Amino acid sequence: MGDDLSKSVLDQFDAAVGSAGLVTHPDDLAPFLTEWRGLFHGRAPVLVAPANTIEVAEVLRICQRDRIGVVPQGGNTGLAGGAIPHSTPERPQILLSARRMKTIRELDPTNYTITAEAGCLLSAVQAAAEEADRLFPLSLAAEGSCQLGGNISTNAGGTNVLRYGTTRDLVMGLEVVLPDGRTVNGLRGLRKDNTGYDLKQLFIGAEGTLGFITAATCKLFPRPRSVATAMVAVTDPDAAIGLYSEARSALGDQMNAFELISRVAMDLVLTHIPGTSDPLSESPDWYVLMELGSTLAGSGADDVLQAFLSKCIDKGRVKDGVLAQTEAQREALWRIRHTISEAEKKAGAGIKHDISVPLPAITQFLQQAEALAVRRIPDVIVVAFGHLGDGNLHFNLNLPPGTRTDKFMDLREAVSQEIHSVAVDLGGSFSAEHGIGSLKRKELNRLSDPVSLSLMRTIKAALDPAGIMNPGKLFL
Repeated sequence: MGDDLSKSVLDQFDAAVGSAGLVTHPDDLAPFLTEWRGLFHGRAPVLVAPANTIEVAEVLRICQRDRIGVVPQGGNTGLAGGAIPHSTPERPQILLSARRMKTIRELDPTNYTITAEAGCLLSAVQAAAEEADRLFPLSLAAEGSCQLGGNISTNAGGTNVLRYGTTRDLVMGLEVVLPDGRTVNGLRGLRKDNTGYDLKQLFIGAEGTLGFITAATCKLFPRPRSVATAMVAVTDPDAAIGLYSEARSALGDQMNAFELISRVAMDLVLTHIPGTSDPLSESPDWYVLMELGSTLAGSGADDVLQAFLSKCIDKGRVKDGVLAQTEAQREALWRIRHTISEAEKKAGAGIKHDISVPLPAITQFLQQAEALAVRRIPDVIVVAFGHLGDGNLHFNLNLPPGTRTDKFMDLREAVSQEIHSVAVDLGGSFSAEHGIGSLKRKELNRLSDPVSLSLMRTIKAALDPAGIMNPGKLFL
């Protein structure tokens, strides 16, 4: 594998980052060359892990000079193949990792900002904010292993988008090294700055195709003094949407999360995740996990949520429910939601869809998409769950019993095209929060507005004319 790069180039990387910043042995590289689900497997002669921005710049200058592809990789928790390299002797690619760049550079509780390097684990950023009695609200199932730079590069969503927005809404400034080694110094904690183009937005969600993010200044928020979490039973997605609308009206900005979970998704968790149990006695067809948070001392979010749910039960909008009484109970409810993907993986092969549609179209999407899936794959197991409050659903198809995995996966592209078209035709997106990567390049080309796609290509050509940044991702 080292034949992809000359010894001279490897020596230059060694001089730039030191031996502690290089991984070359095939056994050590192997974990970085496979996507979390095992759908994508790659190849690279080396992982380069600089310790600071200056070293990143030197590595990129080497790669620019020798036309070496650079594949940025965070915690390798993505689901679209965007961080997997495909090196060949003719077109070598390296992995570039911020894993050694883990410093919290500054935390300003008065300005409610935190500046952290790209290799910081999301959980470490959350912990630093909490230690200062502040909240960094980005929250994902992979928060113990994903990195801030990867979160920003993919514009990660998560469970708190409803109240705090996506990663894009949380980033105030970026430090980015461009493909030619120049550094954009944009780490500003300003909420107002009308000095021309908002350049940071180019790199958020760009999946490492325009530059390498080394640090970010992000917003912090007051830490909730009172949190209330409940899981309730509803008859169907329409009932869940009605409950959401009523909750938004009655509870306003106190609502942090509103998650929809199907019976099938719940059963997968109960079967494959040890220590889980159904929190409701009647085993309903659909569940809603909702959470409130108040920053006011002594606010009693539990009482507010309990009063609201009692009214909903009286009206027949909610069939059953449980309100977490302890932090352990709250964590148990969230564990069900956060381990659905893990349970799916243990259950066998799956075809994943990460879509978003306007809320009124949720039921129509589910009905049309399931009909398409069943027509294509009789007896397919439909696993539907997601962030109902922001219209983002994970509509996944698991392997039917007795079906060969290879035959099932051969249908992925055709089935996914039809399901993505349903979402787009309903005014939605075929990629709500997991990005394009390698997985959805054809769909971006097929379903995007041609003018928008042309503008993206123009930006790519302007910032990365040699095409070294994450080659083969986003664009065909």
